[in-house]
Amino acid sequence: MLPADFPLADQPWLILTAFVIVMVASIVQAGLGMGFGLTASPLLALIDPHLVPVPTLIMGMLTAGLGGWRERGSIIWPEVGIGMAGRLLGVACGALVLSLLVDRKAFMLVFGIMVGIAVLLSLSGWRWKFSTSSLVAMGWLSGLMGTITSVGAPPLALIYQDRQPGAARPTLSAFFALGCAASLAGLAVSGWAHLADLYIALAMVPPMLAGVFAARRIGGRLDSRFRPALMAISGTAAVILIARGLM
Repeated sequence: MLPADFPLADQPWLILTAFVIVMVASIVQAGLGMGFGLTASPLLALIDPHLVPVPTLIMGMLTAGLGGWRERGSIIWPEVGIGMAGRLLGVACGALVLSLLVDRKAFMLVFGIMVGIAVLLSLSGWRWKFSTSSLVAMGWLSGLMGTITSVGAPPLALIYQDRQPGAARPTLSAFFALGCAASLAGLAVSGWAHLADLYIALAMVPPMLAGVFAARRIGGRLDSRFRPALMAISGTAAVILIARGLM
């Protein structure tokens, strides 16, 4: 049963749409070790801005945690630790930005801009050499973007795209599980996290778990063919959110 203060409690078709979005995003996250935020956040923000960033971060933390636990033996923990050093700095910067936003319209504008940056990073084709400094730098950018929008994967994808998937996927899952927890702490400190956000996230756990289960059935068949559609949808959502923020 949905909580009484769920934003869409009287709009069942929008609730169903939100559930489908969460399920698909969970499949992407479980299959790739990243991508829940970029898949879900822009579309959920269009439905209702109260669905981001906190509820989406909670769900992203859970899906990443489940994926990391399933392949925990392959996690490269030193890389997680180095990336988290940058992530914590990014969380602090993101929380500061959110504390300065005075209303939801300003939030939608910043949110849309950040999602647009995430899409551009994903489409850039840049090749960043994997190193300690690049891991810290991209961890910082991931923390900044992830705290504001719950979309923190693209910066890390730039430096992990040439790594072995068997190690990169669980390592990224562990990073995002811990990173989402850090972002949630930052949002709580900045006054953007409330008990109602937890209720919203709990209401979306069933479709999230359905997505994780479906991802196990799909196995390795999730590949780059979904990427153009995902980028087009996320980019369009970013433009609409920016327009809403400017109106």
